[in-house]
Amino acid sequence: MALGDLHSRIECKQALLAIIGLGYVGLPVACEYARVGFDVLGVEQNAERVAKINTGELPFNGVEPGLPELLSQVLSSGKFHATSNYAELSDRDIVLICVETPIDRENIPQYHTLRATLSALGPALKPGCLVIVESTLSPGTIDGMVLPLLESSSGLKANLDFYLGICPERVMPGRLLSNLRNLSRVVGGLTPDTAETMRALYRHITNAELDATDCITAELVKTVENAYRDVQIAFANEVALICEAVGGDVWQVRELVNKSPGRQMLYPGAGVGGHCVPKDPWLLAHSVKDRNLPVRLIPAARRINDTMPAHLAMLVQTALQRQGLDISEARILILGYAYLEDSDDPRNSPSEALREHLLMQGASVIIHDPYVPGYQGAIDELASGCDALVVAVKHSIYQAIDLSMIHSRMRIPILVDGRGFIDAERAMGAGFIYIGLGRG
Repeated sequence: MALGDLHSRIECKQALLAIIGLGYVGLPVACEYARVGFDVLGVEQNAERVAKINTGELPFNGVEPGLPELLSQVLSSGKFHATSNYAELSDRDIVLICVETPIDRENIPQYHTLRATLSALGPALKPGCLVIVESTLSPGTIDGMVLPLLESSSGLKANLDFYLGICPERVMPGRLLSNLRNLSRVVGGLTPDTAETMRALYRHITNAELDATDCITAELVKTVENAYRDVQIAFANEVALICEAVGGDVWQVRELVNKSPGRQMLYPGAGVGGHCVPKDPWLLAHSVKDRNLPVRLIPAARRINDTMPAHLAMLVQTALQRQGLDISEARILILGYAYLEDSDDPRNSPSEALREHLLMQGASVIIHDPYVPGYQGAIDELASGCDALVVAVKHSIYQAIDLSMIHSRMRIPILVDGRGFIDAERAMGAGFIYIGLGRG
């Protein structure tokens, strides 16, 4: 199919779509295109996830406004179904790839899943198909890996037999549909015509700007925006450490700094988690690893953010010592395990790192999270006999917890707030010894 013909089929919603990877990114994308009238096939290797989705059950927990209802709607309409069979892709006009692209312990990109996806897609690729990668990639990966692998596995030639582009996702758990509909996107194509065809596709579900560009620019924009955020968070965290050391209050300092025009200091916190922000700066840095260009700021910011869970553990240890208790004899309750408030996503959770630091010092550690399976339960019961309560995630329900009840259950009523989330006066009024990150 010529690109112009595909563009026409997109405009009238006759193009057949496939989404590979039905997680936090792929599932809402699939549902949105089905909602506006496209025939959408979801491809997911996890058979248990496929079964859940096809019965209308989200494969993840957490609060996702509108998504459960939308999934039920598009299944009932017959516009969407999920499968694990790549052979069903053979009639698809457009394929969107939404698989994870993690890094290893040395911060090197790991594209095992993406490579496997491209290898499985190739034999089923329909001539004239448009392939769009929504996964975040190190700049240069489309040209250096995706393009040659897809040509090799399919036996087809890019820009003649199929078309290729990248439109990195911009969604966060808890706001999946809202982000998908309302955030601008960068659509990068191997050719300008491919990028324009991609823009025609995304215009059906995106209310914001769609900027057409080339692949390397799209790859750069996504990795740069998350590296920028990581650096800004690191600045806020370093300021928090300075405030602690000199007797200031980072939360008041932040508020007053941001009254100055053009200043927007971010929130400090117990660490940076999730699939994107801890990883994408390294994807950006990796793009120049063989070009004799020293990258200094990005690694420094990563080190600061990665050390925040250890700092929170130190605050707990110091508070316990002041009450005459060694941390090796302490029982500690951590509130929150997901990396993001009101989400069930535990990827790169700072709470996991915090737990490891506390366990290494001999503490007994309990975790509560209302959304992550295995960590649910009554907070007051979990707090029974504990010596410290650590707020690590800003889940909404923690605003309404009965501090007086929890205080009555604890052996030593220490509250360490790693997110500036609990009102200090309320906590102290309930009898807690309050310690806040960034408060000297």
